[in-house]
This record gives sequence, C-alpha cells and structure tokens, in this order.
Amino acid sequence: MNAEAHSPDTLMIRKLESNFPLSDEEKQALKGLPVQITHLKADQHIVRTGDRPHHCCLVLEGFTCLFKLSYEGRRQIMALHIPGDMPDLQSLHLEYMDSSIAAISPCTVGFIQHEDLRNICERYPRLTAAFWRETLVDASIFREWLLNIGRRDAYSRMAHLLCELLIRLEAVGLVKDSNTLLMPLTHEELADTIGITAVHVSRTMQALRTQGLVETKKSQITILDWARLQEAGEFDPLYLHLRDDS
Repeated sequence: MNAEAHSPDTLMIRKLESNFPLSDEEKQALKGLPVQITHLKADQHIVRTGDRPHHCCLVLEGFTCLFKLSYEGRRQIMALHIPGDMPDLQSLHLEYMDSSIAAISPCTVGFIQHEDLRNICERYPRLTAAFWRETLVDASIFREWLLNIGRRDAYSRMAHLLCELLIRLEAVGLVKDSNTLLMPLTHEELADTIGITAVHVSRTMQALRTQGLVETKKSQITILDWARLQEAGEFDPLYLHLRDDS
C-alpha cells in the first residue's frame, strides 16, 4: 500500500464514499482538514470512559477497539475499527465518552479537532449527512453484533466476524488478493470480541480450518470458501449499508 493510500484525506474519503457519494468540492474540503498524526503502541488508550475529548480520531493504520469493562475488570469489545473509521465520531455531540477506545495493534491515527469538523459541516451540509450516516452504520453493526453474541454459537460468531472484516476491509481497498486479510487480534482479544474464552477461540479457528473454510498464517487469514463461510456465519452484508454501484 503506497503512502497516498494511507493518507488521512484519502482514507476518510474512501470510507465515506463506501456508503455516501461525495462531490469533488466536498472531497477537496475534506482534504483541507488539519490532522494531527500520532503513532500508538498496541493496547494504548485513545480515549477513556468519562473523558471529554475535543477532537475525533481517524484510524490510518492498524486496528482499534471500543470496549467497556465490568466492575470485575472483564472486558467486552463492542466494536472493531479499521483504517478509514472514526471510532469516536459521536463525541462531536456527546459531552462525555461512555466507553473506551484503544489500539489493538500498533496504530497510526489522525486527530481532527471538533471545531474544524463543525466548521466544515456548516459550510458543506451534505458532509453533515455523511458523518451522520457513519454513526448510523456503526449502530447497525452494533445491532448485528448483539445478535451474533446473543443468539449464534461460537463457530457461527467467528465465521460472521471474519466475513464482516473481509467486506469492510475490501470496501476501503485493504484486502490482499480479494480473499486475504490481516487479523492483528490475539486469541484473548478475539475472545473479548465474540464472548467466549481464548481456549474456545483456538478450537473454533481449528474447526474452521478443518472444514476447509479458512487458512491461517500468523496474523494473516485467507478465506478458502467464501460461500460456505457466509453460510456458517449466517452472514448477510445488508447491515453494513455499503453502496452498490453495479
């Protein structure tokens, strides 16, 4: 991936255009947004529950997660964010963060001040709609995750998660050879994501390999049988609300 593909404006535009058409003028305005680039280590917090951020975060490289902790300190990962995502866009309108966001892998992120985002939305009302749509899609994904954790077994949960990540990464041009994706999550992080134990994650991944659905190599996962993986995960990409330009 070249440097331009990882640039803040390119990723933001590509992500917004995956479900909302932008004009050339709107794209140019987004390219003019001031962005503060920051490099994060794995597990480093971006925002914590109770924070009052004055900027939004744009993921440029790596994965981040949104999570909450129980009183006993047990973590539930409630969303995964990939390059192009703005995981705390809701902070534009909610004064306090009600969940935490942290890097899962080493990450590069860009911080955009709320004031700059509000100004561009005032000048270009359709960008307000584009950002609003992003938060609506996030809510749609959250509802699907709730169904996934609450009503599917571990095998289906894992298959569904892999299907989702492949489609989302493909939408922003970050999938190798149409069926290979990077999965920088440890088994413990996957366990916190789909609500099972790390041991169960190992068994579930082994079952997917044995069935000939996936092949794994370190943090790289290759989908060997897309149709059967979709069937195993009861996966229908409708909830991602991606544009169909066919």
